Amino acid sequence: MSDTSTRALHLLQTVFGYPAFRGQQADIVEHVSAGGDALVLMPTGGGKSLCYQIPALVRDGVGVVISPLIALMQDQVDALAEVGVRAAFLNSTQSYEEASRIERLVRTGQIDLVYVAPERLMTERCLNLFQDSKIALFAIDEAHCVSQWGHDFRPEYIKLSVLHEQFPDVPRIALTATADQQTRAEIVHRLQLEDAMQFVSSFDRPNIRYQIVEKGNGRKQLLDFITGEHGGDSGIVYCLSRKKVEETAEFLNENGVRALAYHAGMEHTKRAANQARFLREENIVMVATIAFGMGIDKPDVRFVCHLDLPKSIEGYYQETGRAGRDGLPASAWMAYGLQDVVLQRRMIDESEADETFKRVLGMKLDSMLGLCETLSCRRVRLLDYFGERSAPCGNCDTCLIPPVSFDGTVPVQKLLSAVYRVDQRFAAGHVIEVLRGVETERIKTWHHDSLSVFGIGADRSEQEWRAILRQVIALGLVTVDHEQYSSLKLTDAARPVLKGGQKVQLRQYQKPVKQKRPTTASKGYVESDLSPREQAIFDKLRWWRVETARAHNVPAWVIFVDATLREIAKARPTSLAELRGVSGVGEKKLASYGDELVAMIAEMD
Repeated sequence: MSDTSTRALHLLQTVFGYPAFRGQQADIVEHVSAGGDALVLMPTGGGKSLCYQIPALVRDGVGVVISPLIALMQDQVDALAEVGVRAAFLNSTQSYEEASRIERLVRTGQIDLVYVAPERLMTERCLNLFQDSKIALFAIDEAHCVSQWGHDFRPEYIKLSVLHEQFPDVPRIALTATADQQTRAEIVHRLQLEDAMQFVSSFDRPNIRYQIVEKGNGRKQLLDFITGEHGGDSGIVYCLSRKKVEETAEFLNENGVRALAYHAGMEHTKRAANQARFLREENIVMVATIAFGMGIDKPDVRFVCHLDLPKSIEGYYQETGRAGRDGLPASAWMAYGLQDVVLQRRMIDESEADETFKRVLGMKLDSMLGLCETLSCRRVRLLDYFGERSAPCGNCDTCLIPPVSFDGTVPVQKLLSAVYRVDQRFAAGHVIEVLRGVETERIKTWHHDSLSVFGIGADRSEQEWRAILRQVIALGLVTVDHEQYSSLKLTDAARPVLKGGQKVQLRQYQKPVKQKRPTTASKGYVESDLSPREQAIFDKLRWWRVETARAHNVPAWVIFVDATLREIAKARPTSLAELRGVSGVGEKKLASYGDELVAMIAEMD
């Protein structure tokens, strides 16, 4: 083992309290510590931050972390302070005097890490500061923000190529949890990382259970899911519109689930206060637009729900990845229906993007629809999108309860015929009423009750036909024309199906099943592998952590994460020496909390 590797491992164990590096961490740390550039793709919860924090401590100078997450910089700095790392941030929330103080620390090397927003970095003052200072490395976090094709594009990220030009001898490490092949290539090109070593970890998050259900009454299904499977847990619910965020949060609160709202239209102080509560308190559900959550460090989010269809698999992966960062079991749940498909198509068609960009957005949506409609393992489909091969996981809904597939050629032909017979001028509801033989005034007015297709689908319910139509749109046989009252139109791909030259396999419609409610109002968080005695210690430790975090004005996880508290409960250390061996207990935390923890456990024993 080289001197660099030995020192890095020593820092990992004594500062951060972990016994060994995981996966590719050791190789990345050694490469960057030696002065090499790197592109790191690692799933959320995989330990990306250690890949730049430890090299910054190994190398001479200050590590500069470029992050778009101004709201979270304070928590990141607090977490580092808890383990004894000198860290600070520079952003627009600070006074001139405070910023000047931090700049002096950077210039004199009295700090280990400084977090900077990309907008701040690009100012002449900030670039001059770093030119005048000894810089250990530049870490570009959330590097997928550089991609103009991506779900989280930030124009200021494109300008970060200035780092290579002005600081050619300072190593750069770009990190992200979400990047397909196209985004990866764009990161390399935009950030001038052509010579960087690429470290691509598995995108698999085996602790997350993926579940996508037919949307009936979405909010009611959401409530049943939360109370049935995650009562008392922290979670995130994503909605497409600000109005839906407000209404859903209100609905959950009315039904006994503590929920907060978060969206860009809220008053800034209220939004910031809600985010702070979510990060610092337990058992809160945040209902939000996708404006919330990038880089959320809260490790004990037990579920992420979507009440609306995400625009892409990248977005879905990024958002669901906020669940179970601590490696413990978590859920990714989505309610999805025909209206979601229609709405997303409309948003693409009505956007001001050029045709090339619209085509890319359409392809990304098609991949997302494919994930929703797949008859096989969702995890296999998800990982395949990122170029990773895998076997069925046995832990997603399609593995646990395999969907029933059937030869849907005949019903699809009926549907396509109905679209054609009404001259491709009517929306989904009207076409389905024609198929089912529903005699409405509108149908009579247009004499559609005299068509040969009228009533040929009376054997199926409206919900079944909506499920079939959703799959037909996902298969690209029908499009929705938003310039003509959302009318359904056949594509060229529909012709061979209509003529009987191509068969269509579909998912059988399944009626939404009500989740079983727990026998108690809130089951809370229970560690299934703890004995009753260990569970009691674990519960006591969590209450102690809440009070300690409140006194320090930091999120609870900054003190200790659940996984560490669980290990303490199982180990029941009787001395500081025994506590030192627990993963997540470094020297600073041992000195700060060790005596208190040992005494508390002795009391309970």
